[in-house]
Amino acid sequence: MKEALNKRFSMQTIRCLLILFLGIYSQWVLATLPIQHWQTSSGARVYFVESRGLPILDISIDFSAGSSADTPEKSGCASLTLQLLDLGAGGLSEDKISKALADVGAQLSARFDPDRAGILLRTLSNKRERNQALDILSKVVQHPEFHENTMKRERARVIAGLKEAETKPDYIAGRTLEKMLYGNHPYGLPSSGEVDTLNTLQRKDLVDFYRSHYLATNAVVSIMGDVSRTEAVAIAEALSKDLPQIKTADNLQPVIRPAADIKRIMHPATQSHILLAYPGLKRDDPDYYPLLVGNYILGGGGFASRLMEEIRQKRGLTYSVSSSFFPLKQAGPFQIGLQTKKEQSEEALKITRKVLSDFIAGGPTEKELIAAKGNIVGGFPLRIDSNNKIMEYLAVIGFYNLPLTYLDDYVRAVDKVTVKQIKEAFQRRILPEGMVTVVVGAMKNE
Repeated sequence: MKEALNKRFSMQTIRCLLILFLGIYSQWVLATLPIQHWQTSSGARVYFVESRGLPILDISIDFSAGSSADTPEKSGCASLTLQLLDLGAGGLSEDKISKALADVGAQLSARFDPDRAGILLRTLSNKRERNQALDILSKVVQHPEFHENTMKRERARVIAGLKEAETKPDYIAGRTLEKMLYGNHPYGLPSSGEVDTLNTLQRKDLVDFYRSHYLATNAVVSIMGDVSRTEAVAIAEALSKDLPQIKTADNLQPVIRPAADIKRIMHPATQSHILLAYPGLKRDDPDYYPLLVGNYILGGGGFASRLMEEIRQKRGLTYSVSSSFFPLKQAGPFQIGLQTKKEQSEEALKITRKVLSDFIAGGPTEKELIAAKGNIVGGFPLRIDSNNKIMEYLAVIGFYNLPLTYLDDYVRAVDKVTVKQIKEAFQRRILPEGMVTVVVGAMKNE
């Protein structure tokens, strides 16, 4: 008995110490993460954090060149343009680019979403390795060559991938939902394009897209690592001086609320894939924090969420169910997703809608709010415990013009959220009866 009590006391002590450590760690990280900001002579915006702990340098360059920059006639051009940047640039073949990066242990990668197209580099900060990696990055970003044969090869590869994906229920559900949610808005365009539009793309389309979207004036350069401010200034100048200089207006229109609808699509899969969506958040939305915390309680908190409790744990209708907000320049989607047996799909959908409606009508409990805040705040240090994770925040801060104090503000803003704010924000922003819904793998008699 005494041994059990000692063990219990020990575990409680460890938990308390861990919570204390996370709080101290979070404050230490934020207090020692001053973000420096300036503009290059070519007009690119730069965000820099000096970090001398490791001999590593991380750099990313983001452009307003995501899938929403496509047109319906040339859907897929934005994604294909990004894919070809490092497949021949500045007089170097794709093989030479790959070998030059491998020679110094550098890694080049990309990110792509409806708003952004970005190139990321991780390299050692030693002079030789850094200079060679930066030279490659400079060529890739500023002097891509878009070779005809390479373009045809990559286009064929993407088309083959799309044809395969179009048979899978998760892709069918996601693509159908996008069309229903956004209609003719650019956010409704598929990230990889369509087979028909990809087949029409030519090298000139990629060159034209690059020249009109990979601009110095809409470039955001994020730098973090083992370099000084002076070195960071020189790096940013070198990476942006030869970017196209034309000026274009950001004419992305607001999202229009879709008409409520449900589509049931037959599929031979053994399970039904169910998705519900509604226009959600802009990145700078004043309701951001109440919706963030509220969504954690509703469906973003794993086993602690209401959706998981009601649909999986109480009724065993699914292995996993979740909800999420995806904030963008304009209203990104609020989405709920789950899979279940075909014969249970209508029951699962009915319960999902009821849980959402009850949450919007009544809001969370004070107990749920306290637990959610504890998990979000307590887990925040783990979301910024590496250069890679901080770099993503740095890029988001820069691209969406968020305050430089965003990381400091995050924990404080979460802690201030009230039950009333969550309830009012969800009632303002989410209309359950107005959502669009897709069921792929519906029963034949539905």
